Amino acid sequence: MRHGKKFNHLGRQKGHREAMLSNMAVSLIMHKKINTTVAKAKALRKFVEPIITKAKEDSTHSRRLAFSYLQSKDAIKELFSEVAVKVADRPGGYTRILKTGFRAGDAAEMCFIELVDFNENMLASEPKKKTRRRSKKKSTSESEEVAAPAAKASKTTEPEAPAIEDVEAVAVAEEVVAEAKAPEASTGEEAEDTAGDEKKEEGDKA
Repeated sequence: MRHGKKFNHLGRQKGHREAMLSNMAVSLIMHKKINTTVAKAKALRKFVEPIITKAKEDSTHSRRLAFSYLQSKDAIKELFSEVAVKVADRPGGYTRILKTGFRAGDAAEMCFIELVDFNENMLASEPKKKTRRRSKKKSTSESEEVAAPAAKASKTTEPEAPAIEDVEAVAVAEEVVAEAKAPEASTGEEAEDTAGDEKKEEGDKA
């Protein structure tokens, strides 16, 4: 019984399946893009990507391992001279599957499978990620610059409160004025008293 086994046999025996995947891998390496069904493309991706990873190390051992899978000298030459150089900086994910619809005869789901680094149109359209580094010093200086105009604006809008020295000077001046007024009032009362006394004396004489 095959319980839990999800390997796709693609309707073929082992020998036929391996030969088919080998031929498809050769075609992909030589032409950089092939049209096939989605099921075959997913199986091909698992088959060809480990071979491309081995090709990053150009040694006799790596070439013999790749040849054992591909069985094509032209494909090995293209793989190690062109493909491996192009994908040297990529850590896996060398292929891309683009679905194209359904086949007319049996309605099988079709797609393109291609090498990612050889599609110049898509590489040109991909936006480059911008990296930003923010330091704490920058942020504090920016906050100070923002706070300075706000402080100036608040100073201009709010009326200035009188200083403590000014308040004390005003109080002293009011006391001096009050003291100056007090003698004047007292002299006026004394004059009225003297005038009253003089009238009384005149009355007594008469």
